[in-house]
Amino acid sequence: MARHGRMSVTLARIGVWVWAVGAVVVAASIGGYRLDLLTLIPAFIGYVGSVAIMALAMLFLLIAMIGGRGRMGSWQFNATCWIALVLSVGMTLNNLLWLRQGQVSPPIHDITTDTANPPEFVDILPLRAGAPNPPEYPGEKVAEQQLAAYPEIQPLELDMPPAEAMAVAESAAREMEWEVITVAPEEGRLEAVATTAWFGFKDDIVVRIAPAGDGSLVDIRSKSRLGLSDVGTNARRIRGFLALMQP
Repeated sequence: MARHGRMSVTLARIGVWVWAVGAVVVAASIGGYRLDLLTLIPAFIGYVGSVAIMALAMLFLLIAMIGGRGRMGSWQFNATCWIALVLSVGMTLNNLLWLRQGQVSPPIHDITTDTANPPEFVDILPLRAGAPNPPEYPGEKVAEQQLAAYPEIQPLELDMPPAEAMAVAESAAREMEWEVITVAPEEGRLEAVATTAWFGFKDDIVVRIAPAGDGSLVDIRSKSRLGLSDVGTNARRIRGFLALMQP
C-alpha cells in the first residue's frame, strides 16, 4: 500500500508540473498573439500544444487521484492537485467541444440575414485594410452553405419606426460589448467591431435598418477578418443580437 501511495504522489506531482507547463504555454500563446509578439500560426500551434499538455496532465492527475483515493499528503498539495485537475478537465472538454463545433460548422466566415443583398461595410473598411478576408461578400456558394447550416438567420421585422429601431440596435450592440464605430440613423446603418474572448480576433458587423410599411426591417452582417471557418461564431453573434432586438 505504501508503494502505491508513493506512486500516486509521484504521479500527482508530475501531473501538477505538466499542468503548470500547459498553463504557461497557453498563456504565452494567447498573450503573445494579443500583444503582437507572435503571429497567428506559431500562436495557434502553441495553443494546440497546450491542449495536448493539459490532456496529459489530466491523465496523470486522474490516475493519481484514483490510486491515492484523493488524499496524497498535505491539504495544500491535495488542493493544488484538485485545482489542476479541474482546470485540466475544463480546458480539455472546452476544446473538444470547440473541435466538435468546427466539424459541424461550414467553412465560412461571412454571415448575413440577407444573402441576396447583404449590408455593406463603409466606415469599417479602413479598419479591414490588409485583412486576409476581403470585405466583399463571397457570393452564392457561401450563401448556399449558410442557408443550409443556419436557416434561422433571417431578417427581423419590427413594429417601430427606423429611428427607434436604430436606437434599440445601438443599445443591443453596446450590451453585447461591441466597439461601435458608426451610428448613422439617417442612412439606417450601424457598424461595430466584436473581439473574440481568447485570441482577440476582430470580427466586423454592419446593421442595416430600412422602412417596411409602418415598421422596420433589420438586417445584419458579421464577418471575420481572418480565417476560413468562424466555427459558428458569427451566426451565434447574429442570433444573440436579433434576440436583444426583439420587443
